[in-house]
Amino acid sequence: MIEGIDPRLEGQLAFIQELDRLKGVLRQTRVLDGARQENSAEHSWHLAICAMLLAEHAPPGTDLLRVLRMVLVHDVVEIDAGDAFAYDAVVNVGKEEREQLAAERIFGLLPADQAKELRALWMEFEEGATPDARFAVALDRLQPLLLNFHGQGGSWRYHAVTADRVRVRMAPIQEGAPGLWPLVLRLLDEAVARGFLLPAAIIADTG
Repeated sequence: MIEGIDPRLEGQLAFIQELDRLKGVLRQTRVLDGARQENSAEHSWHLAICAMLLAEHAPPGTDLLRVLRMVLVHDVVEIDAGDAFAYDAVVNVGKEEREQLAAERIFGLLPADQAKELRALWMEFEEGATPDARFAVALDRLQPLLLNFHGQGGSWRYHAVTADRVRVRMAPIQEGAPGLWPLVLRLLDEAVARGFLLPAAIIADTG
């Protein structure tokens, strides 16, 4: 607490300070040279750049400014809840409850009007029901796909993820940024061909 500071500004600064902790939240996706895992703050920044550059692939009527704001706050809850690896069913148990509690605390640092606004953007992203949210979610799926592909498999190889699971994970891109879907399919096929990604799992017929 700073002596004599306006309470509204104090809340804003407290939120800004809290966000620094997102730099310490590690994701399973690695940076391109494979030297280390990316952190969630880097991921959010990268999505904002993706949104600016790939806006022409968004569905008609998409509000780019809303998308930018959404991707910048979409992982804030990971400060408390951590990053749950998408392909690990165990760590995803209870994820929604953990993130809701995190959202209440972290956005609650802000003045009430901003807390309501940013939490609503976060919730809109989570629900993925609007064109803006669907485009934001599509970018959130595309970015690790690009890192894993150009990083020669990255977290896919490390965790022995199969192509069918990645394709399911990428499915929101087909609706949120349909013009990018052919690229996704091409990258997945090439990733398998190059050995970056395991082929779809084969289930034995025990008939």
